[in-house]
Amino acid sequence: MRDRKKAREKAKALVAQMTIEERAAQLKYDAPAIERLGIPAYNWWNEALHGVARAGTATMFPQPVAMASMFDEAIVQKIGDVVATEARAKYNEAVKHGDHDIYKGLTFWSPNINLFRDPRWGRGQETYSEDPYLTARLGVAYIHGLQGDGEYLKVAACAKHFAVHSGPEALRHEFDAEVSLKDLWETYLPAFEAAVREGGVEAVMGAYNRTLGEPCCGSDLLMRQILRGKWGFEGHYVSDCWAIADFHNHHHVTATAPESAALALKMGCDVNCGNTYLHLLQALKAGLITEEDITTAAERLFTTRFLLGEFDDDCAYNAIPYEVVECPEHLALSEEAARRSVVLLKNDGILPLHLEKIKTIGVIGPNANDRMALIGNYHGTASRYITVLEGIQDFVGDKARVLYAEGCHLYRDRVEGLAQPGDRLAEAQTVAEHSDVVVLVVGLNENLEGEEMHESNAGGSGDKADLRLPAPQRKLMEAVADTGKPVVLINMTGSAMDLRFADTHFSAVVQGWYPGARGGKAIAELLFGQYAPSGKLPVTFYNSADDLPAFTDYAMANRTYRYFKGDVLYPFGFGLTYGKTAVTDASVRKVEGGWLVAATATHEGPAADDVVEVYIRDNESAFAVSNHSLCGFHPVSFAGAESKTVEIFVPDTAVTVVDDCGVRRVDSHSFTLFVGISQPDARSCALTGTQPVAVELHL
Repeated sequence: MRDRKKAREKAKALVAQMTIEERAAQLKYDAPAIERLGIPAYNWWNEALHGVARAGTATMFPQPVAMASMFDEAIVQKIGDVVATEARAKYNEAVKHGDHDIYKGLTFWSPNINLFRDPRWGRGQETYSEDPYLTARLGVAYIHGLQGDGEYLKVAACAKHFAVHSGPEALRHEFDAEVSLKDLWETYLPAFEAAVREGGVEAVMGAYNRTLGEPCCGSDLLMRQILRGKWGFEGHYVSDCWAIADFHNHHHVTATAPESAALALKMGCDVNCGNTYLHLLQALKAGLITEEDITTAAERLFTTRFLLGEFDDDCAYNAIPYEVVECPEHLALSEEAARRSVVLLKNDGILPLHLEKIKTIGVIGPNANDRMALIGNYHGTASRYITVLEGIQDFVGDKARVLYAEGCHLYRDRVEGLAQPGDRLAEAQTVAEHSDVVVLVVGLNENLEGEEMHESNAGGSGDKADLRLPAPQRKLMEAVADTGKPVVLINMTGSAMDLRFADTHFSAVVQGWYPGARGGKAIAELLFGQYAPSGKLPVTFYNSADDLPAFTDYAMANRTYRYFKGDVLYPFGFGLTYGKTAVTDASVRKVEGGWLVAATATHEGPAADDVVEVYIRDNESAFAVSNHSLCGFHPVSFAGAESKTVEIFVPDTAVTVVDDCGVRRVDSHSFTLFVGISQPDARSCALTGTQPVAVELHL
């Protein structure tokens, strides 16, 4: 196991040999070399959201919100390990060639474990879920995969963005996320606490916004009292990029850059992604900080570098060869993740498609043959991409004719230099009319939902104004529906959309997410029954954004499945398979640290995977969440029609509540566990045709 104490001692000894100017310079993300001490330059900025990003070729996995649909900690940890393996291989080559530039280091600013509280948030695709428990479990798994359990950190993971951060993108540099103490501790902090206490995450990144009046990269409450005080975090803290400059430019909590640098450093921000720490020596001269403040931060950073084995020639990871990058085993795991992340939302029996009954397949839509629909944001580069159209063409071969029409532009009614959209609608209708079945592929891409300031987004922010698909795509859906041909809709987005028209008019609806470079192959295999879908929604698909509070309202009332009071289209935790799965029996017994639920799941139909989900409802406390909460889950595989019993751990924290003072405690004696393949709400039961097994739990 890693010896932090030893690494810290080495760091202290090395930092002690530096001048104060050299120490201060090491706190910038692009830390310069100190040749006299044998210290190479180091750039702290690297990304690994769903594969090594922005650093050339690497295996590309599905976007995190898609990975979350697997409800599987083991495969998420395995993905993290593969990403770290490729990261080390690329790092080894970069060092060999003297390249210490951005995106070449071993400190990766992933995962994003913010809560996806509102489907309008463009960066929600980077997160795992609207549920704090699922987010925590998958975040910890990915951290463990990235960092490994060897003598050295395989790479250093970073939990971001701390804390209470989920848009709006356009306001993030000036916004104050105001929350109750109950919502803070019940919803926004659990995943970060798990990342620190269970995941042992090496770094935490602060958010751009303020939380309860304090900027998140200079917050006494978040950084000193909670993170380092209550949770005992020993790693390093990094600012989001140019967030410290927001202190004086936008938040106006300070007046000058030296004051901003001083506030961030005093609160414990060790790395400045930006240039405000160029003013540290001015702050020191003005008496705003001490030499000890600078030294402490430098020691934390070099502790991480020693834990990574940067200065040790015998680090085992130095031997990882470049040949592991996009090797067959890694690509196979990416394809497996893509297959398991796809969610079947509706099926009137049309799926799987049978080639012996189909002569012509019409593939239509702006995302049908667009690589951008595969990748999501914060991505790397793949050596090969397989779109949905290409996946269908490859699978079908010469067994059927595949016709194709783009149908419309992704988001514009008129594109300069191209024909009027009506011409393309006519072609789409023609293709549909000449086909036995239509696969209609719609959605968004990272240019329409993502981080702030992309020109194609109407608000310039990356968030969505509502949950509707762009107008050209809605027209296309109507035009294809008018042909009367059976339609399978594939929605490729990183967030929940208003799919009511598709649910009403089409035979099947599939959520494809951003499935990774070869995701089109996985979607095609699903359509033709090469495997059965097993994905579950990690977010709620509402009917409309009109059902939600204002985007800027951070209160959890009437948000997410735990608090929402209205009707939804597709609930959190929902996803169909081929055949039918139901939990037929369940029991619970106390074990150390929690309870063990034994659940018998019975499947009727072809070989398939599914997920057993456990939800808890507090029957007594006035502080309980409005509905119920996920407290356990377990993937299960069926070879065909059979029953299997799985054991699911439910932690002691499941029976706690958070009161209005933000204190977590046990407040009642009576609970109900619901064990099934989805939520215990009426909509889930109606869509799946099953009822969960209710098990009473008494303390």
